[in-house]
Amino acid sequence: MTRFIFITGGVVSSLGKGLTSAALAALLQVRGYKVRLRKLDPYLNVDPGTMSPTQHGEVFVTDDGAETDLDLGHYERFTGVPARKTDNVTTGRIYTDVIERERRGDYLGATVQVIPHVTDAIKQFALGDVDDEDFVLCEIGGTVGDIESLPFLEAIRQLGNELGPEHSMFIHLTLVPFLKSAGELKTKPTQHSVKELQSVGIQPDMIVCRCDQDIPADERRKIGLFCNVPEDNVISAPDVGTIYEVPICYHERGLDRQLARHFRLGNECDVDDVDLSRWNEIVNRVKNPEGEVAIAVVGKYTNLLDSYKSLAEALDHGGIANNVSVKLNWIDSEVFESEDAVHHLSGVQGILVPGGFGERGAEGKIAAAKFAREHNVPYFGICFGMQMAVIEAARSLAGITRAGSTEFGKCEEPIVGLMTEWLRGDKLERRSAEDKLGGTMRLGAYDCHIEEGSLAKKIYDEPLISERHRHRYEVNINYRKQLEAVGVCFSGLSPDGVLPEIVELHNHPWYIGVQFHPELKSKPFEPHPLFSSFIGAAVDHSRLV
Repeated sequence: MTRFIFITGGVVSSLGKGLTSAALAALLQVRGYKVRLRKLDPYLNVDPGTMSPTQHGEVFVTDDGAETDLDLGHYERFTGVPARKTDNVTTGRIYTDVIERERRGDYLGATVQVIPHVTDAIKQFALGDVDDEDFVLCEIGGTVGDIESLPFLEAIRQLGNELGPEHSMFIHLTLVPFLKSAGELKTKPTQHSVKELQSVGIQPDMIVCRCDQDIPADERRKIGLFCNVPEDNVISAPDVGTIYEVPICYHERGLDRQLARHFRLGNECDVDDVDLSRWNEIVNRVKNPEGEVAIAVVGKYTNLLDSYKSLAEALDHGGIANNVSVKLNWIDSEVFESEDAVHHLSGVQGILVPGGFGERGAEGKIAAAKFAREHNVPYFGICFGMQMAVIEAARSLAGITRAGSTEFGKCEEPIVGLMTEWLRGDKLERRSAEDKLGGTMRLGAYDCHIEEGSLAKKIYDEPLISERHRHRYEVNINYRKQLEAVGVCFSGLSPDGVLPEIVELHNHPWYIGVQFHPELKSKPFEPHPLFSSFIGAAVDHSRLV
């Protein structure tokens, strides 16, 4: 029977529950277990698809087209297990489903209440769509004590009773701050956080303590005493140099060993000699690179770097593949609308323009693409970044001076426009400008045919690829001949030949734009080929300068 691990957080947000969940899952994989990870988010949005990236961070997209929390990206990168629609749920989705059931009469006239109807829906989600996984790890978003998280805490409390301790476990992640003025670690916030958790009926089986330094045995003993947890189950989680060091750190402090003892996994309890060699290799490459390249990321959400979480990780993976450190220069694209791009982009070995929505900062991204083209700097345009690169080429090379995107309003030359229908496999999907914003984009994995002899074909070494999408607007295929006449190559197309997926420039060392989001599929042990090639081109460029 599948075992369930519930991870909660206390004291403050952003402690790293997602990384803790991902690292624990990775350790379980090393021990030979099959894992699955899920995120239960308490906010009222149905999904993060309509939320501002500067508030919530990036939206991670799954192969089956779900817009999910960015923690699912951590889950995939650490374990390689593809996330599904059924791995992320919000209060908004839960209440929407409950209300739809009530409207259909599924509750047979009963008064619909948080208990049992909402908590039952949460439990059904947590337990549903499970195959033969040995462990399912459920991260509860938010912080214990938040009003909105109470239904989720009640639901997992009930699950703990129903599954029993042999098939369930509660892990609580807290903060143990070090006060410089007092010169000591303070355990009281953790004690209060656990007390808050106990007040809703949940006794944690393990406490993971985040701190900027290792927590001595005396403090761990004190936390265990006041929180009713064995000292060995109070795990120190100090800051580390790279997130890929977290599984190693947790293993060294006995997290996976104590978990094995909780579930009474026999000889596994005493096995400390697990093979973490591939994690050690990744950490070694990150900490001991053979060189460094500077990459300018020209975006519009640079005031919250979590907006580009998967992108930053994918660039690091490209560095790992080339054994170099990648220094990221985050530049707000709006600065190019009033200043010369040369001032900000001279000295970098690569320029990347990521996805985004809306007109703000668009001309700055076009200026960045122009700089890369004219100065032979490796350029990587993703989604919106590809569209702006095509518009720049249309204006500067093809003489289509009024080239633009209908995303910004009506324009004379719609190089980029709203796609109202497309094929997904053998199914026709339709959208219109009047559709609701949430969930109406081209979402999830779509196939792409790659042209022979192209740089994309050399990079992928495959004629057919599958990549994840999240966008409403497409490059207009009707301008293909005009653009190809001036050196723009449409090297990747949808299977029906209607949707441009990859464009590149002839007579340029490395200039590629893609309509999809390759960063969503990159992993430290399997860097995405586009990012590996891009960073490799940046290394070559640094040698020429």
